[in-house]
Amino acid sequence: MLPKVDYAIFADTGWEPESVYRHLDRLEREIAEPAGIPILRVSSGNIRNDALNPDHRFASMPLYILNKDGRPGMTRRQCTGEYKVKPIKKEIRSLLGYPYPLRVPNGVFVEQWIGISTDEFHRAKDADVQYMRNIHPLIEMDWSRSDCVRYLKSLGLAETPKSSCLGCPFHGNAQWRHIRDTSPAEWEDVVEFDAAIRKGNARANAEGRPLLGEAFLHRSRVPLSQAPIDHVTAAERAALGEDAASELEDGVVNGCSPWSCRSEVDTVRDDFGLTA
Repeated sequence: MLPKVDYAIFADTGWEPESVYRHLDRLEREIAEPAGIPILRVSSGNIRNDALNPDHRFASMPLYILNKDGRPGMTRRQCTGEYKVKPIKKEIRSLLGYPYPLRVPNGVFVEQWIGISTDEFHRAKDADVQYMRNIHPLIEMDWSRSDCVRYLKSLGLAETPKSSCLGCPFHGNAQWRHIRDTSPAEWEDVVEFDAAIRKGNARANAEGRPLLGEAFLHRSRVPLSQAPIDHVTAAERAALGEDAASELEDGVVNGCSPWSCRSEVDTVRDDFGLTA
């Protein structure tokens, strides 16, 4: 049995699927409140609105780029740091009593619980600041993903949705299909966003200038409304290679997750417990 945590923190990018917000409300109502665990919702703003606002400092999403010469590319990912890591660290500093720019004294820290299962033990990493110490309770309990699924089912939480931005470029075809087939309004939203970022934000690159190429949400680098989300054809598999074709269908496994990112960029989970 794990000890009771003091807080749970949810970093809200402002653009989660409605199913995630409903699930979070249910967790708070049925589990957190009865257990006396406050859920703190923190935010750095609405990532969708900010991405389309030329007057806002642009924390770039990992958009797929088609350069003028036809070469593929990808924009640098800054969104996890801006919309997940930054507000969580800010809240933790406040809870410790040392908001920025105050220095957190040596020996003052929180234990941050991160839900990495034994299937992905290689993702377990230390925090990048001294006032946070990462703990991986699932690994310590020797729990696999299937163990977690069984436990959620036992609590009546079998339909726990995945937390990620509605228009995350790391979505695979299965995730895009799910949005299209189960939530027409959200599908319309992401299709409109995809069209709107074709030239990126007005300050889309590192130098603060517009993109010279075209930006897309889908790995195929075609408009989302026309993207091959229903299947990966044999020709696509041959052109992309099996690994890339698999990623086209499945996406980057579980997308971005702060302090334990599964993508190539090291970046923390958006919901965790901590103890002072």
